[in-house]
Order: sequence, then structure tokens, then C-alpha cells
Amino acid sequence: MLFFSYFKELVGKEVTVELKNDLAMRGILHSVDQYLNIKLENTRVVDQDKYPHMSSVRNCFIRGSVVRYVQLPPDGVDIDILHDATRREARGG
Repeated sequence: MLFFSYFKELVGKEVTVELKNDLAMRGILHSVDQYLNIKLENTRVVDQDKYPHMSSVRNCFIRGSVVRYVQLPPDGVDIDILHDATRREARGG
């Protein structure tokens, strides 16, 4: 649940989601659930030359099991909170 709690705090910020099929989508994180399914708004494809058919997609739902990476905004990473949450998770509480 560590990542779910962390991603909930990023709602409303721009993220880039790279999928296992090499498609990368950038957009505003609208919602995330406990399975790390992600809903993006105002999306755009990072490599439009490779995926021209995706240029008309503006909102998308991404199943958590197909996500390879999520690139976070630099100002969205609070290292101290992440370290504390990781320690609590490791202790089991």
C-alpha cells in the first residue's frame, strides 16, 4: 500500500507512464486505485512518430499490470516522507 498512498498525493500533477509495450503517455494524473490502475487526463504520446494513431487520445485508463515505469515530476518527490513511509512499511505498521 506504500505506493498507492504515495501516488494518491500526486493526483493533479503531470506524470509520464511507460507501458510494457514501449508506449509512453504523458498527462495529468486524475486517479489511482489500490491496484495502481491509473487514469490520465489531457494525455499525449511521448513518441508521436512511432504511435500516430494515439494522437487523438485525450483521456485514458491504464491497467496497473501493464505499467513498466511511472516518471514523477521533480517537485512531486518528497524524499523525507518517502523514507519515513518505507521505514514504517518495513516494520510492518
